[in-house]
Amino acid sequence: MNIVAHEPQTLLGGLSAAEFLAKYWQKKPLLIRGAFVDFVSPLSPDELAGLACEDGIEARLVEEHGQDEQGRDKPWQVSHGPFDEATFARLPERDWTLLVQAVDHYVPEVNALLEHFHFLPRWRLDDIMVSYAPPGGSVGPHVDQYDVFLLQASGTRHWQLGGKVSDDVPIIPGIDLRILEHFEVQPDQEWLLEPGDMLYLPPGMAHHGVSRSTDCMTFSVGFRALSADESITSFADYLGEQLPASHRYTDPNLAPPTHPGEIDDAAIARMRALILNTLDDPAQMLEWFGRAMTQPKYTDQLVPSESPTDIAQLVAELQGGSVLERTLGSRFAYRDHGNSRATLFVDGDGLACDTGLAFLLAGNRPIDADTLDHPGSAEILAQLLDHGSLGWPYADENEDEDA
Repeated sequence: MNIVAHEPQTLLGGLSAAEFLAKYWQKKPLLIRGAFVDFVSPLSPDELAGLACEDGIEARLVEEHGQDEQGRDKPWQVSHGPFDEATFARLPERDWTLLVQAVDHYVPEVNALLEHFHFLPRWRLDDIMVSYAPPGGSVGPHVDQYDVFLLQASGTRHWQLGGKVSDDVPIIPGIDLRILEHFEVQPDQEWLLEPGDMLYLPPGMAHHGVSRSTDCMTFSVGFRALSADESITSFADYLGEQLPASHRYTDPNLAPPTHPGEIDDAAIARMRALILNTLDDPAQMLEWFGRAMTQPKYTDQLVPSESPTDIAQLVAELQGGSVLERTLGSRFAYRDHGNSRATLFVDGDGLACDTGLAFLLAGNRPIDADTLDHPGSAEILAQLLDHGSLGWPYADENEDEDA
C-alpha cells in the first residue's frame, strides 16, 4: 500500500499543527472524522495473527471470560505470545482481542503511517500497536500514561471516554492489564469509529473501546514518555559511567562534632551540593536525553554487520545509484550546536557530525549519493551500517531468479 503523507490540517480535521498543539495536545481528546480518507488497512487480520505466532514479537491475547489455575471462571484473562494455530482455533466467536506491539518495526506499510505524524517530534514516537477483535472484543475500560492516536483501520469500534483519572484509581487486581474497577462515561463522550476515523487521547484519560463488527482492527500510534523514576535512574546510571572514582564526598572545613554519631546540617548540605552540582550539567543532560529518547524498543532488532563496512565500496554503491534505508524500528534525532556541528543520536548512541548530515539522517529524506556531499558522511554511514541502524534494500526475489 502506497501511503501519501497528509498535511496536518487534513489529518487533524482542519486544525493546523499549532492549533492542535495549543488546544488539544496533552489537554483534551479530539475526534477526527475521516482523518484518512478512503483508508484501507495495510495489514490483514491473518497477517497480524501470523506476526503474533513469531518468536520475539510482543503479542497478547485478552479474553473477557477466562479461567484461573483451578479452572474456575473469572473475568478477563491475558495470555502472552508467541501463539499457534491451535490457540486461535479454540477462541469463541466474540469477546476477545489480539494485541501486537510495534507492528511498524516489522511491516514497512505500517511504518509508513508514521510519516503523517511529523507535526510532532519524531523522537517522541514510540510505536504502532495493532489490535484485532471480533464483535464484543475489548481490553476493558483502562487508562494509559502516554498520548495515543487511535486510528480505525477496519470494521467499527465504539469508544467511550471517562475523563481524567488519578494515579491511585482502583484497578482490577490479578491481571496483566490496568482495567478500571469503576468506569463512568462522560456526557457526549462516546462515538462509533469507522475506517479512517481517528481519536486522539491525552495521558491519563480513561477510555473503553468495544468492537461492533467482525474483523475490527485499530492502529494505536503511541508516544514515548519516560516516567520520573525511569528518568532519574537512567540519568544517574549514565552519569555514574562518566564520573571518575575520585569524585566523592569531602569535608575539608570540618568542625568538631557535638556528638560523634550525629549527622549535622553541614554534612547534609555538603552531600546535597555534591549531588546537585553533579546533576546540573546541561551538556551531560543533552547527551543522556538524546541517547535515552533514541534507545530502541527492542535492541535485538538491530543486526550488526559481520565485518566492518568498506568505505570505498560504500561510496561506490551510492554513486552507482543505490540507496540506504533506515532500519525499521531504528530511532534518529539530532542536536544542532551551531558552526555546522551537531550530535546525531541513533539507537541510543551519540555521534558528532556535520549539521547538514544530521538534519538529513534524522529526517525522512533518501540516503543516496547526495548524502556524500556532507563532510564526514561516508564514515558516519559506514558506522551506522555496522551498527545495524542502516541497511541496503533487499533485492526482489523475482529479480534474483530472472537474473
